[in-house]
Amino acid sequence: MRQYADIKSRHRDAILFFRMGDFYEMFFEDAAIASRALNIALTSRDRERRIPMCGVPHHSAGAYIARLIKQGHKVAICEQIEEPETNRIVERAVTRIITPGIALEENLLDPKANNYIASIFAGKKAAGFAYMDASTGEFRLTELNNNELVDEIRRLEPAEIIVPQDSETGFLSSLSPKIKATVLPVFDFGYNIALGRISEHFSISSLEGLGCAELTNAVRAAGALLFYAKETQRSDLSHLRPCTPYYAHRHLVIDGSTCRNLEIVKGLSTGEKSGSLLHVLDGTKTPMGFRLLNSWLLNPLKDCDEINQRLDAVEALIDKRGTRKTIQEAFKNVYDLERLCARISVGIAGPRDLLALKTSLNAVPEIKDALKTPGSSSLLKGLYATMDPVNEATGLIEESIAEPAPHSLKDGGVIKRGYSNELDKLRDLSGSAKTAIAGLEAKEKESTGINSIKVGYNRVFGYYIEVTKSNLSNIPAHYIRKQTLANAERFITEELKEFEQTVLSAEQKSLSLEASLFSDIRQRLLKFTKRIQAAAEKIASLDVIASLSQRAEEQKYCKPVVNASDSIFIDAGRHPVVEEFTGHGFVPNDLHIGPEENRIMIITGPNMAGKSTYLRQNAIIVLMAQMGSFVPATSASIGVVDRIFTRIGASDDLAKGQSTFMVEMLETANILNNATDKSLVILDEIGRGTSTFDGLSIAWAVVEYLHDNGSAKTLFATHYHELTEMALTKQRVKNYNMSVSEHDGRIVFLKKVVPGGVSRSYGIHVAEMAGMPKDVIERARGILKYLEKNELNEKGAPRIGQRDAYADNPVIDAKKTESTDLLLKALKAIDINRMTPLEALQGLNALKDKFCDE
Repeated sequence: MRQYADIKSRHRDAILFFRMGDFYEMFFEDAAIASRALNIALTSRDRERRIPMCGVPHHSAGAYIARLIKQGHKVAICEQIEEPETNRIVERAVTRIITPGIALEENLLDPKANNYIASIFAGKKAAGFAYMDASTGEFRLTELNNNELVDEIRRLEPAEIIVPQDSETGFLSSLSPKIKATVLPVFDFGYNIALGRISEHFSISSLEGLGCAELTNAVRAAGALLFYAKETQRSDLSHLRPCTPYYAHRHLVIDGSTCRNLEIVKGLSTGEKSGSLLHVLDGTKTPMGFRLLNSWLLNPLKDCDEINQRLDAVEALIDKRGTRKTIQEAFKNVYDLERLCARISVGIAGPRDLLALKTSLNAVPEIKDALKTPGSSSLLKGLYATMDPVNEATGLIEESIAEPAPHSLKDGGVIKRGYSNELDKLRDLSGSAKTAIAGLEAKEKESTGINSIKVGYNRVFGYYIEVTKSNLSNIPAHYIRKQTLANAERFITEELKEFEQTVLSAEQKSLSLEASLFSDIRQRLLKFTKRIQAAAEKIASLDVIASLSQRAEEQKYCKPVVNASDSIFIDAGRHPVVEEFTGHGFVPNDLHIGPEENRIMIITGPNMAGKSTYLRQNAIIVLMAQMGSFVPATSASIGVVDRIFTRIGASDDLAKGQSTFMVEMLETANILNNATDKSLVILDEIGRGTSTFDGLSIAWAVVEYLHDNGSAKTLFATHYHELTEMALTKQRVKNYNMSVSEHDGRIVFLKKVVPGGVSRSYGIHVAEMAGMPKDVIERARGILKYLEKNELNEKGAPRIGQRDAYADNPVIDAKKTESTDLLLKALKAIDINRMTPLEALQGLNALKDKFCDE
């Protein structure tokens, strides 16, 4: 327990899995936490001191660790690092610390998602930000302002974030309660300390070569992150790629709100991949390909040449369908090369991992051969020229690892026969045991005359000679009694003892030598890590391109023209996700935005007519084009945009005390303060979270501001029909509406965008379709008439809160009906064509005197 307490004192923030024989034991507070989290029994080690204790079998510990990690706990693995000896405490040490952000075992990771850990150092001018996926080797850094930092955290969704001591971490839980905050001493964020750690790890003399010398705060964050990763893994993490900088302005920027509103990687209703754009575009066959597709979606490009290289590659694999199918079939034999490299690097790769590596690399020549004729695509030509099968690695594994390999080294039989002469001799000695046993048994039967003698073995007592009780009187004097059974007794002889020692020694030496040889093979593979990672990158890129070409062909997407113009022209555009789930009945629509014409589109029309879908689909089409994908349209010409802003839907942030309307205003303010003339702005129902007049005023002012200050390309959906009047005075504002067909009091949504504004919202019709009570519908129609006629009560307010007085008084109601009939009769009797202007005025005055007095 003193040994346990000493080790635990150095890992206070982790649950200590303390190895004792075949179990990992936990004590004190760790035991209390683990027993609740894992739903296992809590017991006591010492009756007097009542030390809480619980444990799990070491062979199944992985599943228990995974459950703890998913709940946000850290787990420190404390192993016995020497063989047990009599009267001596076994030496133990923590060999790895598994955290939510740094986990390498398969059962702890989602095979199709990155597991990011990030680090933040808040400077006076900008925050340094670094992130890493230790399971793939990705390592990046940048500097961001506060708003950009929040957006980046939301985009990456790291499982854990490293921060300096005494820094503010409350905002992390407000972003996501799943984020684990880990505090390190400020010392670990020192610039010189970080510089030394990065330089030593990547064997460089200057940060100039990495391109991050000027990013001092980012370097501080990266240095602390590198230290934490190496400290937890107890490894040099040689598979980590150099920490290269990235800059938000080099990509089309998508903030957290836009990513959520457009359902790029997660559906709004599910919170999962289902219902997202990622779900629709995913036809990838490898884990690396899926993760890269996710990255392309969240980081669309701005460089036209790079975008068009991707588009040409997608087109080439559409034209060469047979090539694509061959490549995709070969991908089925490719495992997660990035994560295999990581497990080899930290020394936890098993025999089957090495065979998976060999199988994956053996698929590369077939993939490369299929790419021999990539057409005119420069990207595919580059992939073909640089794709490396790393034959040295596959040759080493082929030469050394037996197939099929056992799951664990302890099972033996990992190293192929012929790889080590010494191992083969030990195996032969051990393998000759059965022949020797049979010979020994025959010899004993002959010398004793007991035909029922058996020579056997078990793990507890070792080798033995078993004699039934009826033959005990015939046993020789040199037999030594070892064990008594119900119907027999077991003996041992000096000859059998020598045989046992020889055989067991050979088996133990064999397993020990196998472990040593395997460790050496794993170490030799490390020198190929960078080449294997490069091959993984090429395979991932090709997988994504093949996926995009397959989906483009299946869904009849077109190749967009992407250029540096200031216009967006989309003919017969469709929403890819809605189309996927509703079939081919989707109604396509056009979008034409030029530098001067149609710069701001005011879109009116009823609920359920398709306004929100139209807004989203155009933003998604632009995003797809700039990520290098074909798009759901008949044709499209996309002038590159720098950001996509969206303000869609209603949400609140009660944790921050922000109402739905406050969130709406904050998001709108962000758009107005950051949108440029190269931005695409999607606004849906601005101002609806407050009173009608307030909301209308804000909406009007927002459109004016966008028109007069930079004029971002804007699609503005609204129920405020008054905004359509803006097109009369603002040159670049144009009105459009979602067309509706009305017949016999019923409406049909045509889902078509047409020029012009509308003056009705048909909200009551939608309420009726939803099944509202009939009384509610009728009352709403009555109130609407008052509002449309602008009828006011004696206080000057619309008569919404009171019922029509005629409705409760049949006498007055009858008088009203009679008066109306007389007025209609008098109007019909007038012949307008025969009246002079003076007679018309006199007739109107007479009607007014008669009926208004009534």
